[in-house]
Amino acid sequence: MLLSKLINGIKYFGEFEDTEISSIVTNSKKVTEGALFVAIEGVSVDGHDFIQEAVQNGAVAAVVTKKCDVSCTQLIVEDTRIAIAKLYANFLNNPVEQLSVSGITGTNGKTTTGYLSQYIMSKSGISAGLIGTVENITGEGKEASNYTTPEPVALQQLFKKMVDTEITDVVMEVSSHALAQNRVHGIDFKVGAFTNLTRDHLDYHGTMENYLNEKLKLIDMSEIAVINVDDESAPAFLERAGDKKLITYGIENEARLRAQNIVSRANGSYFTMCFDDKKYNTFIGIPGKFSVYNALCAVAIAIANGVRSDVAAKALKSAPGVCGRMEIVPTNKDFTVIIDYAHTPDGLEKAITTLRDIPKEGKLTVLFGCGGDRDKTKRPMMGKIACELADNIIITSDNPRTEEPNKIIMDILAGVQPEKATQTVIPDRREAIAFALGSAQKGDVILLAGKGHETYQILKDMTIHFDEREVIKEILMKES
Repeated sequence: MLLSKLINGIKYFGEFEDTEISSIVTNSKKVTEGALFVAIEGVSVDGHDFIQEAVQNGAVAAVVTKKCDVSCTQLIVEDTRIAIAKLYANFLNNPVEQLSVSGITGTNGKTTTGYLSQYIMSKSGISAGLIGTVENITGEGKEASNYTTPEPVALQQLFKKMVDTEITDVVMEVSSHALAQNRVHGIDFKVGAFTNLTRDHLDYHGTMENYLNEKLKLIDMSEIAVINVDDESAPAFLERAGDKKLITYGIENEARLRAQNIVSRANGSYFTMCFDDKKYNTFIGIPGKFSVYNALCAVAIAIANGVRSDVAAKALKSAPGVCGRMEIVPTNKDFTVIIDYAHTPDGLEKAITTLRDIPKEGKLTVLFGCGGDRDKTKRPMMGKIACELADNIIITSDNPRTEEPNKIIMDILAGVQPEKATQTVIPDRREAIAFALGSAQKGDVILLAGKGHETYQILKDMTIHFDEREVIKEILMKES
């Protein structure tokens, strides 16, 4: 594609001779002859420092935010992250313009809501795809995901694949990082949905106000707003929505879409779904009040995309569970093991409360850790929540990254009150799981919190394969 066509719609400074561009690249080592190099300024690496290498490898031009002392065509833009989103969309002939896109943002519930809404829409006859934390679903099937919201190049490639495989609608998770980094810049969302806002990612955003402001951006980019009116941040989202088309949902407060008569069991939650003046008895196969909120959000997204409320309520009943979200692991034992992605104070509290409220014969054991190189302020909060709500807690490692596991554990222990629950500290997560399984009695419930769908563990010098389902199976096989 000619450079003049690539930069269509982008404000820039600089002159150039029109030339054919073979590819758009942000990694100088991956540059090939005829490429356009886009210099991205990252947290630890600045792409502007690698323009010379990119030119040596064959780049014919560079998109930059500042003029660099390199002999090549340079187009100066205000923000290269915004520019690359538009550049790659142009390069692929703007596939997103052929799709109806629904975005979901919030601290917790994005993944489950995404799966549910994509399922409901598909069951109603809409050719719907999914972009999310666990996997992406296109017309070619399912593929593993590396990010909650992909970088612009990968995102545009997914949109192109969906268009090529006759997908018409897309449901996607939109993280606060993606909004802050302009990964979804230029996308006109049909629906922007808000689940909830609780403490997380303050290592990146600094304050809850900054975190909120990033989330609010999705409403600005959307035609229809779907908002959880029970959340403390709802007023800010409602104000931002202004005169936009709106579907509110909730349990406690008045909303267009509400849940009543909720009964939670081990196999899921039964409730009456009320939309405007209509009522339907329905079911979500994930236990807990929080799963009902996710179900309501998913139904609201489906309704906003033209699905009838009765069709949505019926489809919800048959929706499958979500990997790593209140997932019961088969053990053939007289106790229950559940894996959940709960990795925030709010998420952990909701997961434990859900299991506490379900009738059981034995005790509740919660095994968890906290991620390294991430928000440290939530560690003692999670320790406090776990010891107050569980009978036994086992504190271990999550993804320690470059931090010392014992230092993270000490931060968690700062919030633990010894008299509240039995505490055990085992830094090695595999050993901690073995201890939990070996200590379990008849009727007990064991919650493994934090890893969820993840099949890896990030250590200081390496990332290892670590699938808790496999670990449980291996431990139980050794015992037998």
